[in-house]
Amino acid sequence: MQNQSSPLILTFGPADPVGALGIQSDVTVFAMHGCHALSVVTGLLVADSARVDDIQPTDHAFVVEQARMLLEDMPVSAIKVGTMASLEQIAAIAEIVSDYADVPLILDPFTSSLPDCGTRDDDMMTLIHQLLVPQASVFLLSQPELARFADCWRDPASLATVAEDAAELTGLGCGHVLVTGIGGGDGTRCNELYDADGLATALPWSQHLPGPFVGAGSTLSAALAAVMARGAGAQDALPPAQEYVTGALANACRFGMGRLIPNKIFRAPGAAC
Repeated sequence: MQNQSSPLILTFGPADPVGALGIQSDVTVFAMHGCHALSVVTGLLVADSARVDDIQPTDHAFVVEQARMLLEDMPVSAIKVGTMASLEQIAAIAEIVSDYADVPLILDPFTSSLPDCGTRDDDMMTLIHQLLVPQASVFLLSQPELARFADCWRDPASLATVAEDAAELTGLGCGHVLVTGIGGGDGTRCNELYDADGLATALPWSQHLPGPFVGAGSTLSAALAAVMARGAGAQDALPPAQEYVTGALANACRFGMGRLIPNKIFRAPGAAC
């Protein structure tokens, strides 16, 4: 018997029957980076490769009990918080991670493929803004998600740049804000990482990949969590994480009649779809 040497990452997220999002996706990505996943399920998705029809929340008391058991038994090198399914879950998870402030927290709570929850969705975004964003080492969201999330602190009719919205979040205490899919004037796209001093780095995103995909953002946040669990800071972790995701998308699989699924094991022998 040997002592566990692979970094342990605690991930909160939904169980996806397709394996494109949530817990199943994180487990694979972490393993491909030499890390081991400890998982707490926040909900059960009703989904196929084309869409997510519904999410059935896990009782927040169960989320707390499972997370506390894991954290009291094993040391974790990073925590990833993905999609949460209720206000009670958000509050409970925020309280849990506050006890582990020295552990990198990668926050990726928004999934564009989930059904809109109306005003309750607004309440959830407000609570994420208040309780989880100030604790995050990296907060990942797409440019449209950032514009929607900014309704938490400014009038929806007002205009602001990505840098200004990111500054609002780092001003709350968030270490880094990673905004994905930002369009340039020449038709290119890039991912931009902001810290308290402004734009820290911008990495171009390939325009020659197939698509559309489901789970690209989830794959990126999981890869980022894995690289940071191995000791890298956010700015150093982003290039290898994005390189991995580019490969996963370039080798994506079409399992059904819907969108392409990132091939998270494309580096493994015989992994081509």
